[in-house]
Amino acid sequence: MATAIALVLIISCSGCSGISTGFTKVADAITNPTAREVYAREFKDNKEQFMAWESAYSNAIADSLQVTLPYGERGDFVPYSNRTYAYTFQLEEGEVLVANVVKDSVSQRVFMNVFEQRASGWEHAESNTTGDSTLEFKVAETGMYKIIIQPEVLANTDFFISLNKRPLYAFPVAGKGNAAIGSFWGMERDGGKRNHEGIDIFAKKGTPVVAVTNGTISFTGERGLGGRQVWLRDGLFGKSLYYAHLDSIAVQGGMNVKTGDTLGFVGNTGNAKTTPPHLHFGIYQSGAINPLPFVYQTNPVTEAKFSRSFKTTQLKVKGTANLRQAPDTKSNTLGALTANDTVALLGQNNDWLHIQTPAGKKAFIHKSLVREIKG
Repeated sequence: MATAIALVLIISCSGCSGISTGFTKVADAITNPTAREVYAREFKDNKEQFMAWESAYSNAIADSLQVTLPYGERGDFVPYSNRTYAYTFQLEEGEVLVANVVKDSVSQRVFMNVFEQRASGWEHAESNTTGDSTLEFKVAETGMYKIIIQPEVLANTDFFISLNKRPLYAFPVAGKGNAAIGSFWGMERDGGKRNHEGIDIFAKKGTPVVAVTNGTISFTGERGLGGRQVWLRDGLFGKSLYYAHLDSIAVQGGMNVKTGDTLGFVGNTGNAKTTPPHLHFGIYQSGAINPLPFVYQTNPVTEAKFSRSFKTTQLKVKGTANLRQAPDTKSNTLGALTANDTVALLGQNNDWLHIQTPAGKKAFIHKSLVREIKG
């Protein structure tokens, strides 16, 4: 009770701002508030402005725009506009979402929040930390995800949003990449009697096979269809990674290894004696898991590959123009605009513009269908 009274006195003491600030830091260390919650404290004298900013964020959860990763967009953050940037996309277990916002002014903050689609709706999954313009999110379950990016109220800067994905693990064969994968998950084996529970990566006999992550060797030896094989455990209760058909083995059970350490060498032992040398790579955790997303490498988008066509953020429609759900003429139509309708330009994805109508609807429209408003 005495401790509680002391805390109240510290907080209420008008001449104890330094003590109060220290207490806030201690409280934050315990409660771990989100970046948005910390930002809200700056609006204690202007709650209406914060509520308008927060309302725009809440409304963005209902936005239905879809993109395919990797995705990039250039534009301008406009002060007091309360604009949000929401994108929906599919991610697979084993992938890592890497969202980044590059700005001319590093001091101006952006807030990023990732949501996972559930039967009950969108469930919050991850947020960036205060002052950080990059967010990484490890995908534990294949499904649809949404990210909402919102600049601070006073943000006034050029931006480039990049939404990339990378594999959780390194590639399991040294010097090889996606092109070396010659057989995929689910393909029929033994005349349809079973399905392939992994991927086959082809390389010359003797090519090093490496640890895709830090872990512990749980088994090495020669048995069954896999021939000479190594099993690597990712963490104490993590996934079991299976390296099969090895020509020879370079590790022993119980060893701790780090990413990139050599575990063995590509071969064609076991039931692969009649096939070219390759590594069969599989992942197991309460059954087999498709390993492809865990190792498939995707080239990230970069700002240099994205252009800008307009200097203003207000545009007029030239004629009848369809509003699209995605930056693609084959995507769903969300509505249409007519000649001289105005739209706000949120950003540009090369030939496609991310826009908002006066009614607040967000969509993509082809850049050829609009023009700048001349003063």
